[in-house]
Amino acid sequence: VILIVRYTQYTMETLRVGWEQLLTSINRNINEVENQILTRDSKGITQEQLNEFRSSFNHFDKNRTGRLAPDEFKSCLVSLGYSIGKDRQGEIDFQRILAIVDPNSTGYVHFDAFLDFMTRETTDTDTAEQVIDSFRILAADKPYILPDELRRELPPDQAEYCIQRMPPFKGLNAIPGALDYMSFSTALYGESDL
Repeated sequence: VILIVRYTQYTMETLRVGWEQLLTSINRNINEVENQILTRDSKGITQEQLNEFRSSFNHFDKNRTGRLAPDEFKSCLVSLGYSIGKDRQGEIDFQRILAIVDPNSTGYVHFDAFLDFMTRETTDTDTAEQVIDSFRILAADKPYILPDELRRELPPDQAEYCIQRMPPFKGLNAIPGALDYMSFSTALYGESDL
């Protein structure tokens, strides 16, 4: 057995430890990839979405702790297309989201909670047409809806949100106070310039 070779600075022990570290690293990477595949498949998202979520999360995880502070999380959401207002309502909305991803109020958002939230947000999205159909049912097939109908059928906060933001209905047979749910729905999904 040769223990010392004068032509190299590495000993057999150094090479053995390096080899073991390489094998451990390879196995860790294999496990990580397998976990990503299982996560993607169980969440019902595409590989591209998973990569985008992970990339955004890692970009804002500046100190590489595997968790985001609230300000980092907010920046991450904005980078993924969330519109979080700088006003009081925007802060209320953000606190609601933060309560979902950090239910124990630890002050941090871990990647798993972030991924669960983003998965729910991307897979549970309605289209403008689905929302219009829902309003049409509430309005009994009328092309407009009345504030009283919204208050009767929706939770109070949602009803007031809709009433405040729906434009007046200006079509045929318009009655005073009628609201245009079609314009509202298409504007809500960015399909018009309401």
